Amino acid sequence: MPVISQDTTCQTVLTTFETTPGVAQDLMEALQAAYAEVISQQPGFISAALHINDAQTRIANYSQWQRREDYQAMLRTEEMRKRNRVINGMCKSFEPVMYDVEGVY
Repeated sequence: MPVISQDTTCQTVLTTFETTPGVAQDLMEALQAAYAEVISQQPGFISAALHINDAQTRIANYSQWQRREDYQAMLRTEEMRKRNRVINGMCKSFEPVMYDVEGVY
């Protein structure tokens, strides 16, 4: 389960996927499968959460990794490269961005 804290030393990654209502559930299922079958098994993975907006035009993903390099290594695996090509086909765009926690209220 994700824990958000200023004292954390982990790498936080927020990814936003822009999609359409007709494809949103397919995209969500592909992301859920990727987490269940591949991502959550990778070295350095801590936790993740998937969110979808009411209009089903955006999916947001929050993930935590022990180190930035762990996240990058996961993206370079052959399985995730293959899955990301499929996921990309279901999106108008997606952008992972690495963040540091600066405040928790």
